[in-house]
Amino acid sequence: MEISNKAVVQKIIEECLNFGVKHIVFSPGSRNAPFAISFDQNPIFKTHVIHDERSAAFYALGIAQTLQEPVVLCCTSGSAISNYFPAISESFYREQPLLVLSADRPKRLINKGHGQTIMQDGLFGKHIKQSASIEEVNPDSFMETAHSFFQELSTLPLGPMHLNVHLEEPLYGLEKWKAEAVRKRVVDVNKNIKAFQLNQEELLKFSNKKILVLCGQGSQHVSLKRTLIDFNKNSNVVVLNENTSGLNDPSFVNCIDRALNSIDNKSAKRYTPDIIITIGGAIVSKKIKAFFIKNAPKYHIAIHPKEIGTDLFLRRDAYYNCNASDFLSFLNKKATLLNTLNFKASWNQVDFQIKDSLSSYFNKQSNHTDLHAFNALYHTLPENCTLHLGNSSIVRYMQLFDPIKDIQYECNRGTSGIDGCTSTAVGCAIASPNRQHIFISGDISFIYDSNALWISPFPRNLKMIVIDNKGGGIFKIIDGSKTSKQLERYFEAKHEADASSIARGFGINVYEANQSHDYQEQLINFFQDEHAQLLVLETDSTENPTDLHLFFKHLKNA
Repeated sequence: MEISNKAVVQKIIEECLNFGVKHIVFSPGSRNAPFAISFDQNPIFKTHVIHDERSAAFYALGIAQTLQEPVVLCCTSGSAISNYFPAISESFYREQPLLVLSADRPKRLINKGHGQTIMQDGLFGKHIKQSASIEEVNPDSFMETAHSFFQELSTLPLGPMHLNVHLEEPLYGLEKWKAEAVRKRVVDVNKNIKAFQLNQEELLKFSNKKILVLCGQGSQHVSLKRTLIDFNKNSNVVVLNENTSGLNDPSFVNCIDRALNSIDNKSAKRYTPDIIITIGGAIVSKKIKAFFIKNAPKYHIAIHPKEIGTDLFLRRDAYYNCNASDFLSFLNKKATLLNTLNFKASWNQVDFQIKDSLSSYFNKQSNHTDLHAFNALYHTLPENCTLHLGNSSIVRYMQLFDPIKDIQYECNRGTSGIDGCTSTAVGCAIASPNRQHIFISGDISFIYDSNALWISPFPRNLKMIVIDNKGGGIFKIIDGSKTSKQLERYFEAKHEADASSIARGFGINVYEANQSHDYQEQLINFFQDEHAQLLVLETDSTENPTDLHLFFKHLKNA
């Protein structure tokens, strides 16, 4: 087997094999040729070629989050690497293991007027777990530390890393690889997770207290779900959950904004816990953050592998770098036995009343709004699929409906950007080809990331639905922008672009609605059509905010 004749490239290939890296996402170029040639020659690696670096990085993120393993991104020198930044910041806050392997010109040529050169060393700043710069002419220090660098890629808390390699020309030289047999190294990903302990004085804080557990994104784990269900059996405990956590259960309050809509200022104290425990990553609901900043619990405990982003209510009292399952199991056995409270009943009563009133709202004459489109989606989604949600209004609308048991919810909530939602969904679908994937996007986000449709071969197991209201509909809902004179041009960004035409330009099969205005009928036919991959549902941008307002008013009066 042939490999690049550059020793530093050979060492990097060896360490990728050592630490179980399988997927390499390339964007075409010349300076990264030694890596392209070397990875391509080895059948252990699965290589992907994505022309647009921004799309490539989100595509890699989709693979990493699906397979739960590190993925390498490799690009040429110059501005190419800067296009990775949106996905790198997302992976940093989502704790996903990406390794940027950027080829660079020799250091002596940087800032000397040579083409395709920028200051690539340390480019990602604080949004990276670790970075290193290597010179081909002097690689000794890296050769000695390569093992520990790659080991960090698989150590908690996970996150993106950056290896910038300054390569000399010529770039295309080859030789027979004479490496010794590579052995896969065993990495203890939990080595930074501390054993959980509480002393007797700390335990007393939990006795006979109202406790609320708030579940953020990516909390899903079989043992944690079982533990949460057991913990939630205590009458002084209530679990608030979002569908992006992956922990849904009928005993939890799964639609936070829906419940908070029926809680007024006078009754807020009744729903405020003594202790709030946050687990997992991002929380979508702005209302729950505002509610507990205004109605502060006595004690806030954050459980997470990384401290960043855990002070959700601006008053964190304790932080534990431990397994949430261990923490809750410990409390369940030790601290919640001394309990005479029924805090759960308050939240459950609100939740049950709202659920009972939902059908009466949607049984009215249907209209062509975002909310009614999501109601139709909720009742027609295929079983056992992975549902990818675009950001802004898309993920918020879906949070108004209880999570479906056999559906896995995904969304880029690390930075909540719209810039790579489609590319991430494509990467996920490629990584799990035997599972059906559904992607719901707003029109702005879909058009913004349209180069995701350029990825070839495009996965046949991905169906895309665009909610098209000809602009950023979220800005007609949130306070401030909805009353601004600059709404349409600067915030909503009204447009006349046609998502269907853009998709057809990339060879995507678009479903033709046959003049049917019934969302549910269109969706049923779309899901049954094995060839169609895109459905555009047009909604009324004028009626959308009115419909949502009437929906919340209906629930409040339930």
